[in-house]
Amino acid sequence: MENKKITKPEKSDWFLRFIKGMFIGSGFILPGVSGGALAAVFGIYERIISFLAHITKNFKENVLFFIPVGLGGLAGVFVLSFAVSFLLGEFETIILWFFVGCIIGTVPALWKEAGKHGRATKDIIILIISFIVGFLFLWQGSGLFGEVDQNFFTWMIAGGLIGLGLIVPGLSPSNFLVYMGMYKAMADGFKTFDLGVLIPIAIGGLATVLSLSKLMDWIFSRYFAPMFHFILGIVFASTIMIIPTDYSGIGFLGFIGCAVLCFLGAALGWWMSRLEERYKPE
Repeated sequence: MENKKITKPEKSDWFLRFIKGMFIGSGFILPGVSGGALAAVFGIYERIISFLAHITKNFKENVLFFIPVGLGGLAGVFVLSFAVSFLLGEFETIILWFFVGCIIGTVPALWKEAGKHGRATKDIIILIISFIVGFLFLWQGSGLFGEVDQNFFTWMIAGGLIGLGLIVPGLSPSNFLVYMGMYKAMADGFKTFDLGVLIPIAIGGLATVLSLSKLMDWIFSRYFAPMFHFILGIVFASTIMIIPTDYSGIGFLGFIGCAVLCFLGAALGWWMSRLEERYKPE
C-alpha cells in the first residue's frame, strides 16, 4: 500500500481534490455551511487535522496532496464573494433567510454526526446549556458587537473564527460574522482583494489553526459527543440571532422571496450533507 501513494491515477485525482477544495472554501463564505464539516464529508478532515497536528510528519507528501485542495478553497472563496457581496447589498433580508435555510438543511446531518459515537443524557444537557448561554451572550452582546470597528485586530478575530470553522466540524464562522456586522465587509474585501482585510484574516486563521489543531485533535478523540453537542448549541443560538427582524419595504413579493430562498437554502444544505453518503471513503 505504501508504494501506491504517488501514482498516475493521482493526476485525475488532482482535479477532484480541487473541486472538493472549492466546496470546502464555500464553508468559509456561506453562513450555515461549515468548511470543517465539508472536509469531513469529502473524507479529508482527519488528514487535515493529522497534518496540522503533526506538521513535520510526511511534510512533502501532505503539501503535494493539499495544494489542489488549497487552490480550490481560494477559488471557492473568491468566486462566491462576488455573488454574496452584491446580493447582501441589494437584498439583505431575503438573502439572510437563504442562509438560515442553509443551516436548517444541515441540522439532520449535524445531529447524526454529533451522535455517531453515542448520545447520552449529559450530551443533551450540554447542548441545551450551550444554546441558552450562547443565545444570552449573543443577545446581550449585540450592542458590543454592533460597535466593533473593522480594523486589523478585529479582522484577525474574524480570521480566527474562520480557522475554527476548519478545525471544528459543524461550526460555521460566517454565522457569527453576519451577526457581528462584519460579513458583507469581509465579502467585499475578498472581492476587491483588499489586503487590509485579507492579511489579518490570514494571520488570525493560520494562528488559530496551528495553535488549536493539536488541542481539537485531542478533545475530539476523547470527548467527541459532548464537544459536538456543545458546538451544536452554539450553532443553533447564532442561527436564531441572524434571523432578520426588519421587513420594511420588501412588500408581498419580498415575503414570498424570503420563503422561497429559505426553502432553496434548506435544499442546498441538505444536498451538501447528503454528499457524505456519496464521497466519504469506505
